[in-house]
Amino acid sequence: MKLAVATAIAALLNAAAAKDERTFAVLRFNNKQLTKGRMDPLRNPGETGLHVHNILGGSGFSTSSKGGDLQKSRCTTAKVKGDNSNYWFPSLYFKDPKTAKFEHVDVFYANAYYFFDATNDDIKAFPLGLGIFSGDSDTRSPPPAAGAATNLDPSKGPVNPVKWTCPRDGNRYDPPSWPADSDGKLAGIGDAVNKGEGVGFPDVNCDGFASPLRADIHFPSCYNPNGYIHVPHLFLEVYWNTPAFKDRWESGKASQPFVLSNGDSTGFSLHADFMSGWDEKVLQHIIDTCNAGTAGMDKCPNLPLGLTDDECTIESMIHEKVDGVLESLPGSNPLTGWAYGGANSSSPSPSREAPSTPSTSRPEASSQPTDEEDYPVKRVQDKPVRLDTGSSTRTAKHGATAVPKEEAPLPSAPAEEPSYPTAGTASQSSGPAASPDCAHAVTATDPAAPTVQLDCRGVRPAAASPRRAARLRRWLRRVVSRLVSSEKCVSHCKAGGFALAGTEYGGQCYCGNELVGSQRLDEGRCETPCEGDASQFCGGGWALSVYSKDGQAVLKGARSRRHFHNHMRRHRGRHS
Repeated sequence: MKLAVATAIAALLNAAAAKDERTFAVLRFNNKQLTKGRMDPLRNPGETGLHVHNILGGSGFSTSSKGGDLQKSRCTTAKVKGDNSNYWFPSLYFKDPKTAKFEHVDVFYANAYYFFDATNDDIKAFPLGLGIFSGDSDTRSPPPAAGAATNLDPSKGPVNPVKWTCPRDGNRYDPPSWPADSDGKLAGIGDAVNKGEGVGFPDVNCDGFASPLRADIHFPSCYNPNGYIHVPHLFLEVYWNTPAFKDRWESGKASQPFVLSNGDSTGFSLHADFMSGWDEKVLQHIIDTCNAGTAGMDKCPNLPLGLTDDECTIESMIHEKVDGVLESLPGSNPLTGWAYGGANSSSPSPSREAPSTPSTSRPEASSQPTDEEDYPVKRVQDKPVRLDTGSSTRTAKHGATAVPKEEAPLPSAPAEEPSYPTAGTASQSSGPAASPDCAHAVTATDPAAPTVQLDCRGVRPAAASPRRAARLRRWLRRVVSRLVSSEKCVSHCKAGGFALAGTEYGGQCYCGNELVGSQRLDEGRCETPCEGDASQFCGGGWALSVYSKDGQAVLKGARSRRHFHNHMRRHRGRHS
């Protein structure tokens, strides 16, 4: 039996920003961290920091780094060349209920959303050296009035820029992720509207497929040198590999074993820092021309400096053990909050006292525009290029190293997109770009598997806004399988009586009976290897590989192209 596969991808990558529309692009990173340690050049410049941070970005980072140091970085973890900024946040630890010892929790992956909000003024690139702190590292108490709702507008009450997201298996929230009717004094507080979000740690295992516990941090989008300057609205999401500990604690008992590196057992003190090391020409180009959305900032057209594809790491300046099994938290930070006691800091937090004016370091002189000619983003090839990780392409000074990175499957899209206030925002609306048609045949690796006929189709994604995308996704159910492959997805959908099967992000499976708003595109855009069979491709970021029984698909495109993913329903099944 022949199957047909069609590639679907978001083509809305180069729509210019309009003042009445909000656009955005997600910056992704090549590796999980640049370094890790008690370093914080904003809060403790030139000194050993109070607690451990995970640091992303440029290799110029140090305990006393400034914008000029970042500008001289020899490598960066950011995929977009020209971003030598640093992003850092407190590390997460697991406190073993039996031994009372601490174990570090790995970062699963992190993304930085750059939102370019609807506005009547101009959004300017971050000036070199601008530092921003968001959150309150001292508090052990919930927000004073806003509860678990996200609020970034100080005119509407206390600002709440940080939350936790707990994706659940199949988007099922019974029992709830946070104790019902919690007031924050003994446990975290769940969001009454979005049951996957809350303030403070949840007390259940966050078992969403490829979407474990997530830290969400919004940064302010203006600062006040001489008159307020409108800069991009930065949102940082950090996924932690908490499922690695799921069998070592009892879920749903109004207590949980994870603590932040500052000793906070509540999660209320979640915070993050940012120091800009952007080439301002590159970032301004992205602000003015790119609306890549979740496809990724690395898909923005005509990036002035192109992309990076290397891992970048440096040694920590603080020589102490911060990973593995520990008797105490680095810095000997005591546990505080909830069962451990410890009052909230009496000093007001920067985010609450002056939410519209972030804690900042003074920006340095603007970076000089690059003299290099613009050139387009690397073309995606028919097959991903795999590099030998044993060789080195270059060595950065001051201990920074850059090694080629083996192309790995992209993580699955989160069950919920970041919360974003609805007031004052505008949705995006632009048509998809044209792409060439193509068609050829490939043969499955398994000799017993059917021949797969390949063509290419693209659709506009359901991504006018993160909140809208979340609404469109919330009834979709994901295939539960550690090793998703095209054949498994096809078999699962066929067993359910569906005419179409689709794979995306290397590990998601959709079932449905029709395509909505599909357009044929280059099949190379489905470049993500399947988690269950690396010789097969399972879509990509907003790129859906679609299979049908007879090589035909019911195609509807008249009224609602953005609802494509709504018509490709994810189904749950156990298959090995």
